Amino acid sequence: MASLAHPPQDFSILPELPADVFTAPLKRPAHVGEDWLEPAQTVYTSEEDQIWKDLFARQMEVLPGRAASAFMAGLEKLDLSGGVPEFGRLSENLGAMTGWSVVPVPMLIPDHVFFWHLANRRFPAGNFIRTRETFDYIQEPDVFHDVFGHVPMLTDPVFADYMQEYGKAGWKAMRYNHLKALGALYWYTVEFGLIEEAPDVVRAYGAGILSGPTEAVFSVEAQSPNRIMLNVDRVMRTDYAIDDLQPTYFVIESFEDLYRQTVERDFDRLYRSLPASFTYANSAVIDVDNVLHCGTQEYWLRGGRGSGALPV
Repeated sequence: MASLAHPPQDFSILPELPADVFTAPLKRPAHVGEDWLEPAQTVYTSEEDQIWKDLFARQMEVLPGRAASAFMAGLEKLDLSGGVPEFGRLSENLGAMTGWSVVPVPMLIPDHVFFWHLANRRFPAGNFIRTRETFDYIQEPDVFHDVFGHVPMLTDPVFADYMQEYGKAGWKAMRYNHLKALGALYWYTVEFGLIEEAPDVVRAYGAGILSGPTEAVFSVEAQSPNRIMLNVDRVMRTDYAIDDLQPTYFVIESFEDLYRQTVERDFDRLYRSLPASFTYANSAVIDVDNVLHCGTQEYWLRGGRGSGALPV
């Protein structure tokens, strides 16, 4: 993905955000600096550790056979079953494998800061965990989503490199004011990506799928969603749903294929050709698609999550 990072950017310090770049306005808490890092990880209570253990146990009932082999191998290497992991120990183990670390942040952080941490192989994780009341669904990603969902994939060397290059790429997207387009790429790969591990065998590697029981089954087995082979240009023109199961999932052949599709793409040229808004609806199937499964869209036609429709 080196072609995404032109001109060369110095990531040893947090680069200054250009004045003409549009990003979501977030109010920085007074106790954190420009890097948005917490002074220390939260000391979690025994009840909060139990929430983690219960979430972990629930996921382990549904993920075998549905989660990507690389994710399951990462879980085994990191051993995340014993309560909220201590980031120092986790970072030491992860660092020995791929050079990544996990750092605590108070909430969602600004795009440019997030990109900068990724470019330096630091993964920002929410410094809080959901409650029993929000056990099944939480709008803002917590430590379980961030660490359980994302970090095992960072034990895979190729995917770990993809994540770092994605961080570097963010600065180019900001200069072109196409953060939404690059965000779609993140959404359909890092958060909701599928991988074809064998003919007719599709599994999930995206954290948004792997950290929730319903989507872990729905994404790879349900008849409603489309499953389409990844095309980076197409994905970056595609809208996405942030508060429901996905109408479409994009499938990669391998993590090497994912990396290659981004390394070899001239993103300067792509950004110059992109419209200001998305071209394709999140349920669309278009003529250039390599379609593995054309979904019925029944779940959304019946009204989706708000209607109580079954995720079939």
